[in-house]
Amino acid sequence: MNASENPWKTHTSTVVYDNNWLTIRHEEVTTPAGTPGIYGVVSFKNKAVGVVPIDAEGNIYLVGQYRYTLNEYSWEIPEGGCPIGTDPLDSAKRELKEETGLEARRWTPIARIHTSNSATDEEGFIFLAQDLVQGEQEPEDTEDLQVRKVPLTEAVRMVMASEITDAISMTAILMVSRTLGV
Repeated sequence: MNASENPWKTHTSTVVYDNNWLTIRHEEVTTPAGTPGIYGVVSFKNKAVGVVPIDAEGNIYLVGQYRYTLNEYSWEIPEGGCPIGTDPLDSAKRELKEETGLEARRWTPIARIHTSNSATDEEGFIFLAQDLVQGEQEPEDTEDLQVRKVPLTEAVRMVMASEITDAISMTAILMVSRTLGV
């Protein structure tokens, strides 16, 4: 079989949960081995965007917040949702301003990622933001954020020590470090 051909066959697909952010489907399938099976799929109604804002001294800005789903505090890069059909860069600019108050004069796309492709269809986009200008934060009602400026090398250390565990943040920090040779 050609590697680009889909070996799965979907027989039924039933929405079992739906809200403003995601849909969960239960699907009856035939697996690549030809056996009957089931699959649960989480479809997101937004794409994910993440931003690594870096200043002229090599510091990046992290955002800390309590994550309800994890029941723990999390340090992350500025990130959020991009409505499907809109430009991820526009959403990245919005998220950076909302969460940190920063605006950037220079933007570089770093990566397109899938955050958990065994169960979700979430697609993410990561950007590097440079030539920063400080303004006022504009957090959403659901966000109680702290902003922390750290050297990029410290952020890499935090990733390697599992002090930063968010997948988009880990990917973004390591890719920006490699891209910039830091």
